[in-house]
Amino acid sequence: MLTIDNITYSVEGRPLFEGASAAIPQGHKVGIVGRNGTGKTTLFNLIRGELSLEGGDIRVPAKSRIGGVAQEVPGSEVSLIDTVLAADTERADLLAESESATDGGRIAEIQTRLADIDAWSAEARAASILRGLGFTHAEQQMPCSAFSGGWRMRVALAAVLFSAPDLLLLDEPTNYLDLEGALWLESYLGRYPHSVLVISHDRGLLNRAVNHILHLEDRQLTLYAGNYDTFARTRAARLAVAESQSRKTEARRAHLQSFVDRFRAKASKAKQAQSRIKMIEKLETISSPQEAALRAFTFPEPEELSPPIINIEGGQVGYDGRAILSKLNLRIDQDDRIALLGRNGEGKSTLSKLLAGKLDKMAGKITTSNKLRIGYFAQHQLDELRADETPLEHLRRLRPTEAPGRHRARLAGFGLAAAQVETVVSRLSGGQKARLSLLLATLDAPHMLILDEPTNHLDMESREALVEALTAYSGAVILVSHDMHLLSLVADRLWLVKDGRVQPYDDDLESYRKLLLSSDTPAEKTRKADAKKAPEKRPERPKEKVSVLRSDVKRCEERVAKLSQMRDKLAKKLADPALYDDARIGELETWNKKYAEVMTALERAETLWIGALEKLEDATA
Repeated sequence: MLTIDNITYSVEGRPLFEGASAAIPQGHKVGIVGRNGTGKTTLFNLIRGELSLEGGDIRVPAKSRIGGVAQEVPGSEVSLIDTVLAADTERADLLAESESATDGGRIAEIQTRLADIDAWSAEARAASILRGLGFTHAEQQMPCSAFSGGWRMRVALAAVLFSAPDLLLLDEPTNYLDLEGALWLESYLGRYPHSVLVISHDRGLLNRAVNHILHLEDRQLTLYAGNYDTFARTRAARLAVAESQSRKTEARRAHLQSFVDRFRAKASKAKQAQSRIKMIEKLETISSPQEAALRAFTFPEPEELSPPIINIEGGQVGYDGRAILSKLNLRIDQDDRIALLGRNGEGKSTLSKLLAGKLDKMAGKITTSNKLRIGYFAQHQLDELRADETPLEHLRRLRPTEAPGRHRARLAGFGLAAAQVETVVSRLSGGQKARLSLLLATLDAPHMLILDEPTNHLDMESREALVEALTAYSGAVILVSHDMHLLSLVADRLWLVKDGRVQPYDDDLESYRKLLLSSDTPAEKTRKADAKKAPEKRPERPKEKVSVLRSDVKRCEERVAKLSQMRDKLAKKLADPALYDDARIGELETWNKKYAEVMTALERAETLWIGALEKLEDATA
């Protein structure tokens, strides 16, 4: 169990934690939420012992391994698969020792331990994780130096998942994943056998992969049972109660103060006035938890243009003479809200650049409205901001004739406070840089806004504010995001970018999510590709055999569902604070043991279920 006991810590004199405490039972999956700047990443650094506490204590069980993604893997010549395998240092050390050991007893010990840690299936497990994060079999054999920083971050994530630490710390892991990778990670974390703490503003991940929420607010930690939606409802109710109590207290205070103000000077009422002053002093000040104000984005409104604003016929686009997308026949109207679906590398960003006019067509015809203005936001633009300029200086350079007050008003409309507008960009947070980039992208009141992963550095409140702004915005929106919640609220049309084509996707986002998690996962794509290479025809299977396989799948599925229910009940039991009293330590050990047994059984059941599904797919292919 992770115990955070009465911790205090400050940064440059600003307190982040003051007497904060939380107890997280072993095996729990916990999402950590809170506004940008409240100290979520600092908490991870404190847990790892990289920072020294000013007061209090953080404890983990003896010999527990803590793991996380600190930075991308180096651009070495080591292959991806070997980089991931090396993350299990015990396995690597044992294998190295086995090659030089001569003592028979020690050799037996090594082989026994290798069997205990399932060392011989390690390569298959590592390959499976890499496939889930988007790497084909061929790419897994390539050196790390062949991949960009974002892809090497995926390798680093694969490595820590493979090493399976007892306490897994993940800080915004979906920021460098596409939708497919993010959904795979959700599924993987849901069945991870040890404790997980994940900092995230991805509502989908927090709803599907965790069973508790740890909220950082007012320099305190509060643990809530359930997923993010449950946390949001519970907290809203708590805020309502606190607000009601606060209003009653303030009304009582005002009534007493009114008496004091009226009769303080009267000798006959002096004692009563003094009595009421003491009562006022004793009244408890009930402040509702610090509510993050919804910092709205204010998008300027464009004039209306005649439809379509963009029309593409037989379009082709690519780089250096090589086509990435072909046979494009697309139409965009000003009231369109379009989400681009497809895994990284299929061409979503290429299409975005073509629509933004940042990439020329190779063939076909593109017709645009004469007065069309386009706003474009992509993650790389955060790096294009001038590090030595303040947000105010950015606007003065781009709008030299505007009054300073207008500049400040624009910045305030994107949630940049007075102190931040005069801070150089290099000292701004990722979220503040994202807000500035969004402001610059919409400065000309564009008729179409192209957003490529706009939420990566925004906290939950800012993401909700972005949804509100896009809902009110009267221009077209082209959206690329791994945030299913954002896509579901904003997009009303879906385009699938796949195999060099862009086609309407007629089903909904939930169907697309299920598709990615089932037959269209990276592992399944690899299996199908391998099957296509094999020239021989598979023998026909009798219908009776298929029926038996379907029954096996159903039985396995029911077993997984039953064990999942047992896991959830045990997790709820372990979340009871009373269970951690010293007098009940024996009972706690019993429940922890049961929870571990169920998790082991669930993992085994899921493996059998996947195997049954694969057999059925082979039989019906």
